[in-house]
Amino acid sequence: MRNIFILLFLLIFISCNSDILPKPKAYLSLEYPKKEYSYLTLERPYSFEVLKSTKIIDDENNWLKIEYPNLKASIDITYRPVKNNLKELLTESEKLVFKHAVKAEQIIPKDFVNPKKRVFGSLYEITGNAASQIQFHVTDSTNNFIKGSLYFYVKPNYDSILPAVAYVKEDILHLIETLEWK
Repeated sequence: MRNIFILLFLLIFISCNSDILPKPKAYLSLEYPKKEYSYLTLERPYSFEVLKSTKIIDDENNWLKIEYPNLKASIDITYRPVKNNLKELLTESEKLVFKHAVKAEQIIPKDFVNPKKRVFGSLYEITGNAASQIQFHVTDSTNNFIKGSLYFYVKPNYDSILPAVAYVKEDILHLIETLEWK
């Protein structure tokens, strides 16, 4: 009996001799199409360039949705004419941004000023598992006001969608830079 115990012990000891190696790190490989832009073809009181691979959905009141089918995301654009209510529009826009503060880790503002094109606005990058990761508004301060929000059609998991947020953020910045009022 003692010999069997020693033999069993030696078999276990010898069989566990293989080295345990850690798994190599893997990196997510995401490939996005090359960016090509074209001007918005819909008749609006504003115009800007949009990514050609997006789908534009026309809505009433000069609103629209810029869909990214491969990313399951969209930028929702709302337009409101300014009628001596700019302060109210700005307050409403900022309230919508800070509704995400409950789930957000951080809200990072960035201001835009282009006096030549009369484009003034702010972009808010919302980190964390909020429903919208980027919100922005732009105005000419006298006649036009646009608010935009980025949404993904998945449960928010900021770490997972971060590369897609960065990809779409470039398009939002391009939209703001090419915005012209009619």
